[in-house]
Order: sequence, then structure tokens, then C-alpha cells
Amino acid sequence: MTPTRQWLFWGTLAVYLVIVAGVLASTWLVTFDWQVMFFRPYKQWPSIHAFLDYFVVLGQRGPTAVAVAAWLGWRCWRQRNLHPLLVLGASLLLLNMTVGAAKIGMGRLGPHYATAVGSNEMWLGGDIFPSGHTANAVVTWGVLAYLATTSLRRRTLSVIAALGALGVGMTTVYLGTHWVSDVLLGWAAGLLVLLALPWIEPGIIWVEDRLMGIILRLWLRLRPDSLRGPLPAAAPAGLSPQPVTPDGEVVRHDAVPGPSARSGATRAPDGRPHHPARPYASRAERAPVTPAGSRRPPHADRLPRTTPLSPATGRGPGG
Repeated sequence: MTPTRQWLFWGTLAVYLVIVAGVLASTWLVTFDWQVMFFRPYKQWPSIHAFLDYFVVLGQRGPTAVAVAAWLGWRCWRQRNLHPLLVLGASLLLLNMTVGAAKIGMGRLGPHYATAVGSNEMWLGGDIFPSGHTANAVVTWGVLAYLATTSLRRRTLSVIAALGALGVGMTTVYLGTHWVSDVLLGWAAGLLVLLALPWIEPGIIWVEDRLMGIILRLWLRLRPDSLRGPLPAAAPAGLSPQPVTPDGEVVRHDAVPGPSARSGATRAPDGRPHHPARPYASRAERAPVTPAGSRRPPHADRLPRTTPLSPATGRGPGG
């Protein structure tokens, strides 16, 4: 909660209390309510009545909540979290608690059910103060601006939500279902809910963590193999599959103990067998190429390479 947001919250709360006090004291605000009611806007401009009958639906809690929840549900699916839907649910719950309690507590009657001219019509069993349509339009469409990811989108959606809430409130006055003071208090009540959302964010995050944990456990119970690593690649046709250690590592073929291990061979650091050193034999001492002997014909003037050379001539004896 930034300092600016705190100032807006406490300022809006002061306006809320001033409106309530003005209606309770039957001040000029109640007189203005009656003047607008006698003006009967729906009779002054009957041509727009049909359109405004549909436009006022933008403030009804049921249709607007379903539409916004569908959009936020798609965002939850893309982001793989429940935060947008939980913010909407928390804001609507807070709105119902505050506005509903004020409606029932003050029990004001609407213009169509007024009993005495100039009266504030308080505590007579009504439920229109503050205006629920107006407050719901402020909160439901304002949540979209609250959840915007960029400052440009936040400003744009804030302007759209403000104009929509303003239009819904004035439409209820036009239709004669609310007093002007009902609409003013509805705007203030909805704005208070939006401004208070950062204070309840820790609770929303706590609920989100618990719900995500439950969803993850259910998912692992239904799909226990979903978090396992990839299986080893299949061996080509005609080759035996590579052995795998209990830790999941593939054992190389040249690392499998073979005959060299049984003959005393050791292993190099890279895992390859290292045979012990053997004495080098000259070509003349090697085994013949064929069972009959070497294919090279014998030469009397050639000596074996093992014969020492003469220091003077560099040749053997007789050379």
C-alpha cells in the first residue's frame, strides 16, 4: 500500500461518511434527490430507454462476474496460477460484505417506493443505499485494471472502468431505480474495495499457496509419472539395449568388465581398459605370417637386424 493509495483510501472513506451523514440529516442532498426524481429523466428522453435497459446489465453482479471470471480463468491457465481469480473472488466477497451490510443496516427505500415527499426514506426496509449496480461496476471492471501487467494497460483499463461505472450509475438514476445519493455512495463504496485490495493480498497469496499444493498433490496422484525424467533412447535394431545403473546412468559397453579384467588389466581414468606393458619383439622374432614360414625369400647377404654393425663401415661382418 503506497502512501498515495493510503491517502486516496482515507479520502474516499471521508467522502463516504459525509454522504451518509448528509442523507441521515436530510440536507440539501436529499432535496436534490427529490428534484431529480420529479424531473423523471426516463420521460424526458424516452428514445434511449430501450438501450439503457440493456446497458445497465454491465452493473449486475451475475453477468459481469461470469464474464470477468471467464477472462481471468483463461489468464490463470496461461500463467499456471490462481491469483487473478482469487483477487476477483476476494474483491466480490469484500464488496458483498460491506455494501450488503450498509444496505440492510440503513434500509432506505427507492424512488418508486417513496412514502413522504422530502423524506430521506431511511430504516423502512429498503435495500438501495448504496447502489449495488454502481459499486459492482466499479469493482468488477476495476479489478481488470488492478491486475494489468503494464502501466499503459492499467491506465487504459482504469479510464474504461471509470467511464463504465459512471454510465451505469447515471443509468440507474435515469431509470428511476436509485436516488442520486445512492449512486454517489455506490461509487465511493466500490472505490474503497479496490483501494483496500493491497491490504488483503497476503491472505490471497496464502490461500493460493494452499490451493496450488492441493492441486499438485491431486495431479501427482492421477499422473504419478508426470514429474519423472525422460527415458533412455531406444537401442538401434540389432543391438542389445544399454545397461542402466540404479541411479539412471547408462553404462558404456567399453566399461563392462570383460576378459581383460580377468587377465589383470587395469582401467584408465576415462574407463577404458589398460593392458599391462609387453616386451617389444622385432620383425624377425615375430611369428611367421603363414604356417609354412615367411613369404619373403631368404637372402644370404642380409643379416638379421639384431646383428651388431661395424663401427668403421656401418655394415655387418662380410658386408
